[in-house]
Amino acid sequence: MRVFVAGATGAIGSPLVAALIRRGHEVIGTTRSVERARPLEAAGATPTLMDALDPVAVKDAVAEAEPDVIVHELTAIPPEVNLRRFDHAFAQTNRLRTEGTDHLIAAAEAAAVRRFVTQSFAAWPYARRGSWVKTEDDPLDDHPPAQVRCMLDAIRYLERATLDGPFDGLALRYGWFYGPGSGLDRTGPIAVAVRRRRFPIVGSGQGVWSLIHLLDAAEATALAVERGAPGVYNITDDEPAAMRDWLPVFADAIRAPAPRHVPAWLGRLFVGELGVTMMTEVRGASNDKAKRGLGWELRYPSWSQGFRDGLG
Repeated sequence: MRVFVAGATGAIGSPLVAALIRRGHEVIGTTRSVERARPLEAAGATPTLMDALDPVAVKDAVAEAEPDVIVHELTAIPPEVNLRRFDHAFAQTNRLRTEGTDHLIAAAEAAAVRRFVTQSFAAWPYARRGSWVKTEDDPLDDHPPAQVRCMLDAIRYLERATLDGPFDGLALRYGWFYGPGSGLDRTGPIAVAVRRRRFPIVGSGQGVWSLIHLLDAAEATALAVERGAPGVYNITDDEPAAMRDWLPVFADAIRAPAPRHVPAWLGRLFVGELGVTMMTEVRGASNDKAKRGLGWELRYPSWSQGFRDGLG
């Protein structure tokens, strides 16, 4: 099939392009940079320059590509995010998840695209009550911390637009990415903070995180291009884990000192209310639906194996 990947040079875009080409698809990948177009071409994809917030540019790029499927992986997440200014850091990504989505859907409709796969998020948006591990049928947070309200609104918009579009729409709720090129690898800002003992376990540390290696996320996305009923899918590994359990294992994997433990009141001074919430209250996500519906098998079913063998 001809697959149009919007955001083909990002953390998930690059391994996704490789996975699609390996599976025999013809890939057209977008970027805003001539320099970043060269690796796409070297990987075997056809690069196209596109500003996702320009509706005419999006319509023209999709019309020229004539794809069977569009994959929406557009984000603009900075390398380092200040949790106290989370809403500011995600302002551009929120526009890509709303305006950018509208432009892609309009272009898809004009080009009679039959399948639309989009990037959503499972790692914190579920309601912080009841079970510590959520399915796709569970509600999203109706009272999120102030710093993420705009982001959650954008996610809701993205998913609704995807599922209501004139095509088979699949919204993939990814867990926290880890692995080479992600925010959770051996050299990124989180690793630096962990090595400096500036990424502590706050309070109870019982907030449950769902993680996913980039290669497994890319494989699941490639499968969603080919199969699966329309709907929402959690793309996470098999082992949602409390922060107090996974963070020391990550520290050990990158040969960093064991994380400090600090009380919630002290953590609040450094990472704000959002940081404390993420470390003590967030819920994880079950991947059962994606494994059944997509026929997905993970290379790294557990973060413990992935931290040991898949950080690069």
